[in-house]
Amino acid sequence: MMSRREGSPFAGLSTIALKEAADHMNSIRIHLVMLLVLLTAIGSVYAAIGQIKATIGEDQFLFLRLFTTAQQPLPSFVSFLGFLVPLVAIALGFDAINGEYSRRTLSRILSQPIYRDALLTGKFLGGLLVIAICLLALWLLVTGLGMLLLGLPPSGEEIARGLAFLFASFVYAGVWLAVAMAFSTIVKSPATAALCALTAWLLFTVFWPMLAPLIAGAVAPIDPLDPMTAIHQIDIQQAIARISPNTLYGEATLALLNPATRSLGLLFADQMSGALMGAPLPFSLSVALIWPQLAGMIAALLVLFTIAYVSFQRQEIRA
Repeated sequence: MMSRREGSPFAGLSTIALKEAADHMNSIRIHLVMLLVLLTAIGSVYAAIGQIKATIGEDQFLFLRLFTTAQQPLPSFVSFLGFLVPLVAIALGFDAINGEYSRRTLSRILSQPIYRDALLTGKFLGGLLVIAICLLALWLLVTGLGMLLLGLPPSGEEIARGLAFLFASFVYAGVWLAVAMAFSTIVKSPATAALCALTAWLLFTVFWPMLAPLIAGAVAPIDPLDPMTAIHQIDIQQAIARISPNTLYGEATLALLNPATRSLGLLFADQMSGALMGAPLPFSLSVALIWPQLAGMIAALLVLFTIAYVSFQRQEIRA
């Protein structure tokens, strides 16, 4: 007969989360990864400022150009962030659970008045806290460099869009942290879990944009006599591409940092009637435009964390 649990399953959650965050902040691994992110971010922003000074005279959203302007050979700050943030998240989570197994410390932790619920959730929240601190520091650094080198303060809407971009980046990183933790609970070896998480990252970052049109072409081939089949294929291609968190994050940042973006899909001429070409959307409409993308990333985060939670609850732990 199974014994009933006593007390809250989340007792000690804050202690575990803060301890996990402190361990991450003192880890040489996260220091090296964040140093890479910091150097590339400063390089891309400095190059963007030089490009802005050379080409932009009067711009309503000058500060937003810091995040999106690229200058060869460096890509934009957003491109760097979309590429490197998953690496930070994977570095934080790939050995969260199986690392305790390999060090033979999991049974000793759970012998304390701590349930598995609090342990797994605390480790996840500790990783999210570190990601939030790193992203906030990076955003403040970019904004400070812009104010220092451009000599102009950001407007209220630019700050609002920048904070929304910061939140979208946080959710995006949370998805990859959940991916890493799911592999950490399912795969016993930390090295194998890291390899699996990196494989998923490479699949959705590099190969998925190439696979989406091939799958759409096979599912919905174009009939030369029916132009609507081309539209149908593009719709299917976009739906397949949006399985990737990278696509959702790219669309969200496009609408937030480029206020002139009016659609993230096909846009027909009759939909533009009465609209001024190139006129920026209000911030509220840009948020409404990216809400499906944000909801998709949050849903993916919750599903992946649930997979990790169920897998961890079913595992047998021996001393």
